[in-house]
Amino acid sequence: MEQNTILESPISFMLERFSASATSTAVIWQEQDYTYQWLLSEIEKARDFFKVHSIEYGSIVALRSDFNPTSIAFVLASLERGIILVPVSYTVKTFEEFCDIAEVEHIIEVTSDSITHKKRSQSVQHEIMLGLKAKRHPGLVLFSSGTTGKPKAAVHDFIPLLEKFKVKRHTLRTITFLLFDHIGGVNTLLYILSNTGTIVAIEDRSPENVCRLIEKYNVELLPTSPSFISLLLVSRAYERYNITSLKMMTYGTEAMPESTLQRVHELFPAIEMKQTYGLSELGIMRSQSRGNNSLWVRIGGEDYQTKIVDDVLFIKAKSAMLGYLNAPSPFDAEGWFNTQDRVEVDGEWMKILGRTSDIINVGGQKVYPIEVESVLLQMEGINDVAVYGKDNPLLGKVVAVDVVLENEESLPMFKNRMRSFCNQKLERYKIPVEVSITSESHISSRYKKMRPRA
Repeated sequence: MEQNTILESPISFMLERFSASATSTAVIWQEQDYTYQWLLSEIEKARDFFKVHSIEYGSIVALRSDFNPTSIAFVLASLERGIILVPVSYTVKTFEEFCDIAEVEHIIEVTSDSITHKKRSQSVQHEIMLGLKAKRHPGLVLFSSGTTGKPKAAVHDFIPLLEKFKVKRHTLRTITFLLFDHIGGVNTLLYILSNTGTIVAIEDRSPENVCRLIEKYNVELLPTSPSFISLLLVSRAYERYNITSLKMMTYGTEAMPESTLQRVHELFPAIEMKQTYGLSELGIMRSQSRGNNSLWVRIGGEDYQTKIVDDVLFIKAKSAMLGYLNAPSPFDAEGWFNTQDRVEVDGEWMKILGRTSDIINVGGQKVYPIEVESVLLQMEGINDVAVYGKDNPLLGKVVAVDVVLENEESLPMFKNRMRSFCNQKLERYKIPVEVSITSESHISSRYKKMRPRA
């Protein structure tokens, strides 16, 4: 027995379920099925890999990959070995910087046909990392998207994150749409595996490919983002494939335009639309939507408390991160976290209006970009919009918009059409003053809206 072996694996409950469902399909990857028995064998290979490369308990390991059968096995073996895991997807362009911030000691890169290892000369000095090592618990480091500044490195003790997966729930077949290094992606992975469902792992996240895989593998759950749903509607890929196997579509990571949700509900009345809520700093909370076409949501659960202060949502969570590696702690003295999300409240229900940093102050009047975008997306011939504030010497800010059109149209003609349309639906100060027609979508590689900054 290895000298530092931990007495009980934190994923023993999952491994027992894998053994009981050995012949069931765990992962579908590149048109091939991999069973839970295969996954158990691959986890054993990952254990051997750690030993061969002297990756000890408590090591800080960057795992560069996307979801595939082997990377999934490495994630599980890392949890078992008490490793502090830093998952990094291939979309990240600042990989070395991330490794420096997270004090990474080993890099493992897993592609579809190779596994490589690199040891880094790195001394671990951050008190959070040293504390996690001392507790002998597996850890997780997640970087924010950096849409409103430099990415922050949130560190979790993985043990509290695993707790909610010990209760057996529905067995589903799902696509791992949210990325490998996203809290929603990690949550999806652990939920599906802990309930011995089937993961359809994908490289190409285009609407065409997603719909093709839903049809081919009878996918039941699609966890995604409002930005991807908008792309799906524009592409009309759903008309070229049979996606009736889909039982539920969950959406989170950003505010949903109400007009987009209404259109999805009209097109797919049999699909349950569920709004999720989670943050890298807190994990994913239980949620319940008021209805398939409603933006009102109830969030929380036994491990979460919520409160509203000046229309902003605050959350206290048992699964909250230990802290940032490269920023001060965002928690107050009582452990409350300011989500920076503006909300409306109706009893126990709330509606997410958007981040406080996105609010446009027009002469003292608040404008929420998502409200304006929701109206503009009802216009004919619009594929994408991004509403943001632009400096103005008289009003402080005015509403600006970048528009992607389906067909060519002159700017003066579009402005007239837009103003005529918006006059009946928006107060005058909310109607965009500055308008640009562009061919470039404002959806990031993480399928999230990227609004320009003034």
